[in-house]
Amino acid sequence: MRATGTAVGPLATDVVLPTGDGPFPAVLIRTPYDRTRHLPEARGWARHGFAAVVQDVRGRFGSAGEWQPYAHERADGTQTSRWIRRQPWSDGRLVAAGASYAAHCALVLALEAPDDARPDAVVAAVPALGAAETARETSGVERLSARAGWWAAHGDRKDSDETALEKALAADPGLLTHLPLTTLPERLGRELPSWAGLWRKRDRGRLVALAPGARTPLLAVGGLHDHFAADTFALWRAWGGPSARLLTGPWGHGLTSQPCPGAGPAHRLNLGGLYARWARRALAGELAPGRHGALALGGGDLWLPATTEGVPYAPEPILLRGSVFTADPRRPVRSDDLAVPGEGPPDRCVCVTPPLPRTLDVVGPARVRLRATAHTPSADWAARLVAVLPEGSAERLAVGIVRRDGPPGRESGFTIGLGRLARRLPAGTRLRLEIAGHHFPAHARNPHTGDDPVTAVRLTSSRREIAPAGVTLALHVLPSPPTPVDPAMEVLR
Repeated sequence: MRATGTAVGPLATDVVLPTGDGPFPAVLIRTPYDRTRHLPEARGWARHGFAAVVQDVRGRFGSAGEWQPYAHERADGTQTSRWIRRQPWSDGRLVAAGASYAAHCALVLALEAPDDARPDAVVAAVPALGAAETARETSGVERLSARAGWWAAHGDRKDSDETALEKALAADPGLLTHLPLTTLPERLGRELPSWAGLWRKRDRGRLVALAPGARTPLLAVGGLHDHFAADTFALWRAWGGPSARLLTGPWGHGLTSQPCPGAGPAHRLNLGGLYARWARRALAGELAPGRHGALALGGGDLWLPATTEGVPYAPEPILLRGSVFTADPRRPVRSDDLAVPGEGPPDRCVCVTPPLPRTLDVVGPARVRLRATAHTPSADWAARLVAVLPEGSAERLAVGIVRRDGPPGRESGFTIGLGRLARRLPAGTRLRLEIAGHHFPAHARNPHTGDDPVTAVRLTSSRREIAPAGVTLALHVLPSPPTPVDPAMEVLR
């Protein structure tokens, strides 16, 4: 174990060297999740000829200082990078790598550090681009359950308790319904001074805005079912370095360890080996310029070029019920339940398409266009697209949510983005589109009063009206059967 110095004290750092004589290219992983958990990964890098450096970020596990998420990674990463390049086992070439928060550390080093500290290549998997990006959707709506889980597990503490939110919910199933949301730390029974500050951060898009000025190759890896899928794609599209590669499959935040519906045998890649092979080519300047990569087709067990996008397709949704409904934050539509009530006053608008006449490969952005009215000064509009497969099972395909503020009772037209899809849908599938006022607990409830959902203490119902003829579902489908590619060849080209 080594320790690199900072102004606040040592940062706990493990170095795993390859066998044989050096010097070696190095890979740096800076993590808040306990560097010792990354030792198998470090040994894997060493087997591929890299000096692997794994470090606890400031204030976490073995490192000194105060833990302030996202605050010190540029400064501490800069000092660590310079330290690595001074070591006798380093040949001066450096790859910054990591997943989630560690990807943030790698990207900050590549985009914000002084020139002498910047890495020569970056591997960013499911990147958490910043506090504002993790806390809110691009529309500004608050991501509640994911952030509550992360802050309960890791916020304002030296170590981690991955089960903290789970245990708290077992003791109080209504934990996330208590108002205001700023009191969550009290209900968790511990101090979390950074929790309230998280929701005041609005600097979304900073790293993506810097990405066109990048001067290093990038490998961006994402899961189509990950919270940060849109950010991963945006980073790849904006990257200005000599080459940018994208690999994205039917995975969650855990990537291949967390397969999701549509994942098949072809999607179970050895990511570690692929990262090392890409890094070798990136450091040698052997990657073709431009943006390339591979996109998994869920349900099709094959891979497509990352640039693949279908032609516009607009299935006609038929209204089943709920052109007029009530969005009640005391009884919100839940994000963790795909069941749709068939009786009682409607709590959402439900539309469904006729059965698909043929198998469709849906690849590209999806969106919903509405003409609708809310009778409150603030209203969230959540759209959930569900595939009802021929055998009767239901699978969530996409979710989008926007916040609309304005005069109550005024009809307006607007669009809800659903992200990007890459899914094969068999003939006979029906697409169910639900329009609701909440998507809880994944997202905080809009109180409909115009107050901030994080600090609100009062809730009120919101009457909603949707013009049935004004609902349009826009997808992209491939016009012919696709020609598959080898994902490794696309990443390494």
